[in-house]
Amino acid sequence: MPEQTWDPFETLRRTLWIGGGQWAGKSTVARILAHRHGLTAYHYDYHDARGHHDRRIARRVALGQATEDPSPDAVWVDTTPERMAEQTLAGFPARFEWALDDLRGLYSARPIIAEGWGLRPELVLPLLDAPTRMVVMVPTEDFRQHQLSTLPRAAAMGIRTSDPVRAQANRVARNRLVAEDAVRRAKECGMPVIEVDGTRDAFAIADEVAEHFGAALVG
Repeated sequence: MPEQTWDPFETLRRTLWIGGGQWAGKSTVARILAHRHGLTAYHYDYHDARGHHDRRIARRVALGQATEDPSPDAVWVDTTPERMAEQTLAGFPARFEWALDDLRGLYSARPIIAEGWGLRPELVLPLLDAPTRMVVMVPTEDFRQHQLSTLPRAAAMGIRTSDPVRAQANRVARNRLVAEDAVRRAKECGMPVIEVDGTRDAFAIADEVAEHFGAALVG
């Protein structure tokens, strides 16, 4: 780990990471492993959506931007998936620093499992003593479509727009692009990639993730 990375309780050094695409089952796998091994699970998406809003506003102020969120149509309808993916990827580094602050505040005698799509391979790599301390999970296209038809948070955005069909199509296409980028980055970093196609249940995927983590999973 670089010397400039502040890690007061050595939490970051001991963390195991699961990144990748939306709707691949990262949270479920992290919970399974946490339960099996008596570990703490950190869910990036939950904290990023709920605990980091004030920091998001402060960053906008520092950049001279408007403090209020853009309109739902501006975010989801009046744009392209490519532009959405570009903006998402550009925002991950700052959001990653906020996640690191969350993790710094945790202490456990055992490793912590951090999971979420914003935990990017290229951002996590400098924190690792071995690339196998991170696993990237992405859904195949068939499994993505399955999740869209069966997973409520995937099938419905929960945000009102003037064109829900276009907004959802943009969202799905953006997520596909971001997942593809995660795979490219993981391969560049030498990290394991697991394609989730639905033929194995979450417990079997957790077994594979545990194999990659190896002895690091038990401390």
